[in-house]
Amino acid sequence: MSVDSDGTEDAGWDVDPEDEQGVAVLSALGRQLKAWREQAGIRAADFGLAIGYGEDQVRKVEGGKRIPRPEYLDRADEALGAGGKIAAMKEDMETVRYPKKVRDLAKLERQAVEVGVYSTHVVHGLLQTPDHARALFEMRQPSYSQDQVERYTAARMARQAIFSRTPAPAISFVHEASALLRPIGGTMVWRQQLERLVEVGQLRNVSLQVMPNSREAHAGMDGAIEILKFGDGKALGRSEGAFNGRPVSDPRQLRVLELRYGIIRAEALTPRESLDFIKELLGET
Repeated sequence: MSVDSDGTEDAGWDVDPEDEQGVAVLSALGRQLKAWREQAGIRAADFGLAIGYGEDQVRKVEGGKRIPRPEYLDRADEALGAGGKIAAMKEDMETVRYPKKVRDLAKLERQAVEVGVYSTHVVHGLLQTPDHARALFEMRQPSYSQDQVERYTAARMARQAIFSRTPAPAISFVHEASALLRPIGGTMVWRQQLERLVEVGQLRNVSLQVMPNSREAHAGMDGAIEILKFGDGKALGRSEGAFNGRPVSDPRQLRVLELRYGIIRAEALTPRESLDFIKELLGET
């Protein structure tokens, strides 16, 4: 957790004013927290001191301008003797904790019974370690603030709950070998990322393949592909090199993406060969 210049802890992340759902939920949450504090007869400064946060942070949370961390609500519950009623607000807060576009994607991934991914120049977000993801966000241009880096990193890690879902979805990944050769974040971060790939690649519901650099050309040359299939038979797909990069659900358009993805998987190394390839890279670090 980050610490402010005055030594107090950072309550959380700023709210995106364009996120209407987030603004509404956090405004309501802030009003409830302020009502609890005022009913207890505690000034904002004293309350902040009691829970380890600055007065400015407390007022931002109560004003619906700052997304509180779960521990903020836990400490507030204890300090105000709320008997778990404030801590229970974490469920509402979690619905808007991350950026809206990430929440929307995570919702689709939670609903999917089958996920197919072809990734080109970076390791896919569902497979990234926290340090690898953070390094990628820190490289973005125009640059993100550290607050944005931490929020997007946390959101990306939250999406990985898909691996512990029951029943487990069928997930397949194909990565370009070149994406596994670039030591993003430095040697140790890169090594941890490769170890994570080996770990996930051994899950029974996951197929992890590598497209070797020796393939002169293949069906994925136009860019990344992601296909989500749902229990009701519907599907959603997106590719950088098809349909202007827009998400598509029309069966005719989906067939194009499925054809390309099928050829990509056929031309990539097998899952066993791919794990051996990654382990060989680990031996070289």
